[in-house]
Amino acid sequence: MQYKRILLKLSGESLMGEQGHGIDSGRLNDYAEQISELVKAGVQVAIVIGGGNIFRGLSGAAQGFDRYKGDQMGMLATVINSLALASALDAMGTRTRVMTSIRMEPVGELYAQPKALDALNKGEVVIISGGTGNPYFTTDTASALRGIEIEADVMLKGTRVDGIYTSDPEKDKTASKFDKISFDEIYHRNLRIMDLTATTLCKENNLPIYVFNMDEKGNLQKVMDGEDLGTLVYV
Repeated sequence: MQYKRILLKLSGESLMGEQGHGIDSGRLNDYAEQISELVKAGVQVAIVIGGGNIFRGLSGAAQGFDRYKGDQMGMLATVINSLALASALDAMGTRTRVMTSIRMEPVGELYAQPKALDALNKGEVVIISGGTGNPYFTTDTASALRGIEIEADVMLKGTRVDGIYTSDPEKDKTASKFDKISFDEIYHRNLRIMDLTATTLCKENNLPIYVFNMDEKGNLQKVMDGEDLGTLVYV
């Protein structure tokens, strides 16, 4: 394994699978199986999941929701997804610890960096929900922040595309893929792999990002084995 401790960022939209809404049990179990394999191999895994399959604050604001309230709704959506993933992992015998960025006992334990590190060292999968606990911040920013706090070796950003391209490959068939790219070049090219706050946090704290297609089963293990499936963003 090329990494000993990872922060895995999962897309809420990807949890919809083929059904187009909510949580697809097949996709959820695929994710849980891949994560369980890493834990059995001794990798320490922390996870942040988006909530876009249930509610997204920005989309809600566009529909007339108050942005502050909309973002709070989005935070709660991430908690639902985190509980679902924890349930799937628990069913496979993989111990989990759900932590929330806002106080929500007994749903989850209030996040604190020392507690998260202790759980990781015990071999538990730490699933951190609720974003940063503040509106106007995305789960990408939460991933960057938590990855830095737990001193992860890398942020693995699981998406539905297989890396970073010169433009959106779903819209532009001529787009070409990067095997690796620097944070500076991402700024220069205005590539929005994450929001600028998250990207800046990672750059300033030397946290590399690896973007890959998580929806293809087995890819997580291949990334950990060093196969070139996606795009590495380096400082």
